[in-house]
Amino acid sequence: MKRNWRSLMFVPANEPKRWAKAHTRGADCIIIDLEDSIQPADKAAARPMCAEAVRALVGNKATVAVRVNNHPDLLGDDLAAAVTPGLSAIVLPKAESAVDLVTVDEEVSRLEAAQAMPHGAVAVIAVIESPAAFERIREIADGPRLAGLCVGSEDFALSLGRPPTPMVLDPVCQQVAYVASARGLMGLGMACGIGNYTDLKTWENDARRAYAMGLTGALSIHPNQIPALHAAFGASEAELADARAIVAAWATRSGGVVAHNGRMLDLPIVERARRLLADSGEAPGKA
Repeated sequence: MKRNWRSLMFVPANEPKRWAKAHTRGADCIIIDLEDSIQPADKAAARPMCAEAVRALVGNKATVAVRVNNHPDLLGDDLAAAVTPGLSAIVLPKAESAVDLVTVDEEVSRLEAAQAMPHGAVAVIAVIESPAAFERIREIADGPRLAGLCVGSEDFALSLGRPPTPMVLDPVCQQVAYVASARGLMGLGMACGIGNYTDLKTWENDARRAYAMGLTGALSIHPNQIPALHAAFGASEAELADARAIVAAWATRSGGVVAHNGRMLDLPIVERARRLLADSGEAPGKA
């Protein structure tokens, strides 16, 4: 199943008051977090709450993922808590090579079989968080179960000892967009930190810039950020109307091009319009 998640919102696994109502906040996907938002001493206690959160949110028709700890002492127990019927994806932070994806695939396959889940029901989103991972991005993108590549902006900037600014993050965002698109994956991220939930105009501008790069969605930490992501990563009604008009005009052509509203349309323009409509849930027929 092709996934098109414009917004993915983190909720700590050990905060049931937050995840219990997360399905009402409008995010396309809710990420129950076992990694950075959970202190090391609290991770073991958070796992049963993670499993409860997945079951509750799936029961409320939400799309749910779990961010695990990519550490040999923690990963197996995290996956055991996360993989349950209805889970859509594992978010794998600090993915450094395809070996990480193979390790997750093997363990998730075992857990799916133990629970009579279809093989491959749980996808993986690999988070690129270091220059070393950036150098191996194509290898990572060809790993098993992958549904998306994601820029971990805060940690990537940290690895360089710089703040998460476009100067640091533009190259990795652009590469994630290209590599993900080439493989039909989601390309997630923005060239900024994800902590800004008050200056929403700046947040939306950053999201629109990410969309212009070719990225398809982004991570968030607060419900205030969701509407701006949907506005940025989704087509406006004016854009949809223009795309419909382009497709309709193309259907009237008698040759290889057609004039429409002062411009000449050819097949790439029409295919771009069709893709915009399809991504928005419309499926115009081939003309």
